[in-house]
Amino acid sequence: MLTRRSMLLASASIAAGVTMSNRTVHAAAAQPATPVNVDIPAGACDCHTHIHPDPEKFPFFAGRVYTPELASPEEMATLHKALKMERVVIVTPSIYGTDNSATLFGMKARGANARGVAVIDDKTSEADLDAMNQAGIRGIRLNLATGGTSDPNVGRARLQAGIERVKARSGWHIQIYTSPAMIAAVKDLVAAAPMPIVFDHFGGAQAALGPEQPGFADLVELVRTGKAYVKISGAYRSSKLGPDFADCVPLARALIAANADRIVWGTDWPHPDSVTPAGKKPTDVTPVFQIDDGRLLNQLPVWTADAAVRKKILVDNPARLYGF
Repeated sequence: MLTRRSMLLASASIAAGVTMSNRTVHAAAAQPATPVNVDIPAGACDCHTHIHPDPEKFPFFAGRVYTPELASPEEMATLHKALKMERVVIVTPSIYGTDNSATLFGMKARGANARGVAVIDDKTSEADLDAMNQAGIRGIRLNLATGGTSDPNVGRARLQAGIERVKARSGWHIQIYTSPAMIAAVKDLVAAAPMPIVFDHFGGAQAALGPEQPGFADLVELVRTGKAYVKISGAYRSSKLGPDFADCVPLARALIAANADRIVWGTDWPHPDSVTPAGKKPTDVTPVFQIDDGRLLNQLPVWTADAAVRKKILVDNPARLYGF
C-alpha cells in the first residue's frame, strides 16, 4: 500500500530524474530491531553514515553507478537514539559526486554533535574548503571501491593529489574506501603522509579470507605504527554471514590488538547497496540493506571485551580524529 509519504517521495524522485522500480517506494532506512545491551559511554560516535535527502532539493550525480532509497536526518536521529550515539560523522557518498550539499544539510540538522567528510576535485576552491571546515567538515574521501578503481598507479596518483590539497589544513584527514591490495600498493605514501589516513570498512578486507589475506598485514602494520586509522564499520560489506557477521571477529580483533588508539566504529547507515542489479539502470532505485545495527553494536564486546578499549573506539578516538 502506498502511503502519502511514499507518494511524495516517489514524485520528488521522478522530478529529479530518478526511475522508481515497479514496487512500493518504502524509502525506509533500517532501524535497530535489537535493543542495545552493551554499556555505551557518553559521547559515543557513529563514525560512518550517509544522508540521502529529497532528490528534488539535493540532486544525484548524473554519473552515479547506483541510486539508493532516501534517508533523512530525522530517521538518522531515531537510529542514534536507539543506539545511544550522541555524535555522528556524515560522509558524502559517490551518488553526489563532489556535491557535498546533502552531507552539509545532514550536519546542520544534527548540530554541534556532527562532523563530516567531503568529496572534492580540482574545481573545489580553497574558499570552498574554508567554508566546509567552518561547517564541520574534517576530511576528504577518496572512493576507489565503488567505481572499481584497482589500478595502483591511479590509486597512488589520487592519494598524492589528496595529500597535496589537505596537507596545510590542521585537523583534516584523508579517508579511503579501497581494498587490501590497493593498501599494499600505497602503504609508503600512507606512512609518509603528514595527516591521518583513515580506511573505511575494515580496509575492504573480506572476512572469509581471514587475517592472512594479502594486504591485510600491511593494513595492520600501518595501524600498529599509528599511521592509519581503520573504521570497523559496515561488517556486511566484508562478510556474508549475517546477522552477526561472526567471521569479521578475527579481522576486528587483529586491528584492535595492533593499536586500539587507531580504531573507530560506524554503522554505514543507511546501508546502501552500491551494486545496481543486472537488468537495471543506475537511475533505478536499489533498496538499501536492512541491517540490524542494534545487533551489530552488541557485537562490539565480542570484538573487544575491554570496556576501556571500547570507550577509546566509541569516544576518545573519534573525538581526536574529528575534533569534537
